[in-house]
Amino acid sequence: MKTPKLRTALSIAALAATGLLATPAHAKGIVVNQAVTEAEVLAAQKGWCQALVDISSTHAKSGQPAAKALAGKVIDAAYGYQMGAVLFKPTLTVVPQTFRTTRAGALAYFVGGDPAFAKDTGFALNGWTKCEIGNAAVFIAGDSATTMGHVMITGKDGKITTVDKTWKFVKDDAGKLRIVVHHSSLPFAGG
Repeated sequence: MKTPKLRTALSIAALAATGLLATPAHAKGIVVNQAVTEAEVLAAQKGWCQALVDISSTHAKSGQPAAKALAGKVIDAAYGYQMGAVLFKPTLTVVPQTFRTTRAGALAYFVGGDPAFAKDTGFALNGWTKCEIGNAAVFIAGDSATTMGHVMITGKDGKITTVDKTWKFVKDDAGKLRIVVHHSSLPFAGG
């Protein structure tokens, strides 16, 4: 007579032999820490700001095609479009293209030149020389972080434009922080 422990061991062995009890790839010693830190969030925001300035300066030095190539790399590195739709509401968009849930829509907003988004002239091409973040708060909940505050961008004429901005960040499977929500608007002037 087989003992309960022996029956369980034989059942597990039989399942393993059929492949029904295969060890998933993620359980073979690869551990990804999905926890988000404030330092990672602040670095991601700083990187976004620097990328905006870099795209503007690339446009001034080398033209729209070079700026578009750089913007594509920035979008691929910073946003989560490879994970699915990104909830991106840029500052200066209009109906029916207010929201940019696709990479193509984001790229058109930043650098223009896409006939499918004919009203986009390229926000990142405006000669920005400086970009700073002023967070009102950073909310971190384990594997995601949300920020809300101001982004102050300086034009080549020295004029500062302040934009209200909310970002949500999550980590991809490789542990890289990605923007999955980006809402931007001009501050309400009252009325």
